[in-house]
Amino acid sequence: MLARVLHRDAMMLVIDKPAGMPVHKGPESAQSKLNAARKTGGHADVPLDRYFPALRFGLPRPPELAHRLDRDTSGCLVLGRHRQALTRLGDLFKAGAIAKTYWAIVEGSPAEDAGRIDLPLGKLDPARGWWMKVDANGLPSATRWTVLGRAEDRSLTWLELEPLTGRTHQLRVHCQASGWPILGDPVYGLGPRFGGPGLHLHARAITIPLHPNRPPVQVEAPAPAHMRGRLTACGWPG
Repeated sequence: MLARVLHRDAMMLVIDKPAGMPVHKGPESAQSKLNAARKTGGHADVPLDRYFPALRFGLPRPPELAHRLDRDTSGCLVLGRHRQALTRLGDLFKAGAIAKTYWAIVEGSPAEDAGRIDLPLGKLDPARGWWMKVDANGLPSATRWTVLGRAEDRSLTWLELEPLTGRTHQLRVHCQASGWPILGDPVYGLGPRFGGPGLHLHARAITIPLHPNRPPVQVEAPAPAHMRGRLTACGWPG
């Protein structure tokens, strides 16, 4: 866990969350049952916050989550180191002041090189927990996207995604509704739910204006191992 610390200051940590690991132990639901069914072993059963005591760095209490990432999403995850920090970070996230950039490999190839998705989202079915759908009566949701590279046969595309709102599963549903689902998505994708390539969604960078009179904190997470092959196929220089 110490090797995954990307940034540390008096207020917060940014760590590189591994794919396939929940950030905390949640209630048993259709989603958690699905995750358990497709578990492949390793750290999949252990929530990430179990390891936070190793990240105290001299403080009396371990850090706590300032936001969430999906179990199968890797990359930048922000932790507040104490109550005052968590309050400040919570206010920034709530106000939409924290900029987040994701990398995704999607199936297919958008016709344009950039665009914006504006599709409201609502719950698919209360019995399925956090699963979402495009819903005219749902909450407004917006995502900006840019093509960073394409496979030669245009079967895969490397996208930069910027969520302008913070809805559950927003990027995954917006990509699926646009006709190019994220590769390896077990819920919204085209492939099998079990034994697939793993979700190709990575929280690449985050920008946090933590202090009013200082430059914002900017952090990047390296590309995860399970995405590197297909990133390279889409033109990533490595």
